Amino acid sequence: MHFTYPGRKGKYSDMQYRWYHFTGTDYNAGEDRSALYRVTGVGKGWAEDADPKNGNDDYVMAANVDYKHPDVREDVVNWGRWIVQEVGLSGFRIDACSHLSREFFDHFITEVNASSDKELFWVGEIIKTDTKYLTEFIDKAPYKLSLYDHPLLDNFASISKSEKSDLRKVFDNTLVSLRPISALTHVTTHDTQAGSTAERTVDAWMKPLAYSLILLRFEGYPCVFYGDLYGTKGDNSDGPACGHKLADMMLARKLFAYGEQNDYWDQPNCIGFVRRGTSDRPDGLACVLSNAGPGQIQMHVGPEHKGEIWTDILGWQQDEITISDDGNGIFPCPGVSVSIWVNKDAKGREQFPTNFRDDIYTDFERLYI
Repeated sequence: MHFTYPGRKGKYSDMQYRWYHFTGTDYNAGEDRSALYRVTGVGKGWAEDADPKNGNDDYVMAANVDYKHPDVREDVVNWGRWIVQEVGLSGFRIDACSHLSREFFDHFITEVNASSDKELFWVGEIIKTDTKYLTEFIDKAPYKLSLYDHPLLDNFASISKSEKSDLRKVFDNTLVSLRPISALTHVTTHDTQAGSTAERTVDAWMKPLAYSLILLRFEGYPCVFYGDLYGTKGDNSDGPACGHKLADMMLARKLFAYGEQNDYWDQPNCIGFVRRGTSDRPDGLACVLSNAGPGQIQMHVGPEHKGEIWTDILGWQQDEITISDDGNGIFPCPGVSVSIWVNKDAKGREQFPTNFRDDIYTDFERLYI
């Protein structure tokens, strides 16, 4: 193995990766043979502090980088510092981080953080639903770290495939319930979509409910899947999720999902919550979700909203709700659906529906970036 990188001509790094910078590979070019080969020698071996799955889960594929080697450590850390300064990155997503040496994982993040003049956002991808493992991985970090909430995704998928599941259990045993400031919440990823290596799909009817639960609530860092917004192509192609309403949900988060959060989770198949707004974002919202027939919930949005007329920004529920003098409203929801209620005269309300076209990126850029 010898990677020379002729294209960069040594401009930012003159590092060339040779056989001793790796611990294993899956191809023998001399014999044109595919197999798992381990590089041997003094100090060589799989990372002992990687995931212990299957005995040791350091090796994943192709040429496995040896993060114990001083040349590798210096080069990778220098790259991290360089790319933050060169392009102004705000953070990193570290893929398959449970396969890495934990010592080097911590070393890399600590060194790059120290070189940055701003707080960087770090999110690691570990495709596990074991919340004990995930929380311990977070708690060991001497820096702020988030992980993908695969237990929550697993709950979304399970609910979507079971008739009239109890929606009140959607956050049970999830990362966002245990470490809300460390959970990256999501509904689909490139690894879990249909046909992928770790397929765990959420049925179409459930996606509007799932996205409302990650986008409009206080806890977690929501991540929208590109394919759900724009649609996907290929053998498992699919159109945009949520009936082309995902952009509206994202805009609702930007405009109205602020302030105190009150839950109304008294019924197993119809739940709701309210965001009460803040002094500078006073409008707030009310959200109702059903995985059975049509439902309704009386929720308190505050007496400061008395007399206001609230409507569903998604347009799936056509009612107009007048807020009572004591700040209550009875908010309905279509069957197996979601409704998101906002004062029809709220600032920004005229932007709904967004008329977002999934084939024109500039519309997304104009609205959200």
